[in-house]
Amino acid sequence: MSEIPPPRTLRTSEPSDGVRLLIIDRTVRRNALDRATYAALREALAEAGTDAAVRAVVLTGAGGCFTAGNDLADFRDTAETVEDSPGLALLKVLAACPKPVVAAVEGHAVGIGTTLLLHCDLAYAGAGARFRLPFTSLGLSPEGGSSYLLPLVAGTKRAAELLMLGEPFGAETAEAAGLVNAVVPAGEALGAALERARALAALPPVSIAATKRALRAGHAEIVARTLASEAETFHALRRGPAAQAAFAAFFAR
Repeated sequence: MSEIPPPRTLRTSEPSDGVRLLIIDRTVRRNALDRATYAALREALAEAGTDAAVRAVVLTGAGGCFTAGNDLADFRDTAETVEDSPGLALLKVLAACPKPVVAAVEGHAVGIGTTLLLHCDLAYAGAGARFRLPFTSLGLSPEGGSSYLLPLVAGTKRAAELLMLGEPFGAETAEAAGLVNAVVPAGEALGAALERARALAALPPVSIAATKRALRAGHAEIVARTLASEAETFHALRRGPAAQAAFAAFFAR
């Protein structure tokens, strides 16, 4: 008997000429990113980056939720190495994507669901969106280049507050911290993101590509180094007793 393939957790479409829409669709887990979803996102972004017909990418989550972050079930795997990290692999592709990426955030954006916004070119949040960088409460450390990029856009004091305390924060704080461009009425983030993506797609692609390269050129090397160094510390802590105890407590609830 042949095995039943796992359900697809990423949907893609072309809502208008030149715009590729990626929808994380794992609503049973609040769109938490497991290995299969990470791989699907990575492949979809890489494909969009090389497809001449794609001029802008929009990333969002299904069911009124962006993503609850990494699936904690995967974090309990102490054998996983930095080289195996699906999150790091995704972030490298996202950071290197030559096409503009626009995020639409509703509901929860937790952990990597917040840090990946630092690698998107534009981002819009519904008024009810809730963000969190819960690394310290899980016995972990910053990831996704956030220890460098968040102070750059938010300032050191606000970045320390968000990363050290790891408390939930709303869309207005996310806007003030430079994580999103604007807050729109709840439920309208995708519409705002698609409108901006269509505007980008209507402009000369060579000019958009050159502008994106110029905006990122001064930070590309340090972002790459930060991603790597953060990942080393993160994965060492993930295998440690504090993190494993936090994961066990989460699943015992």
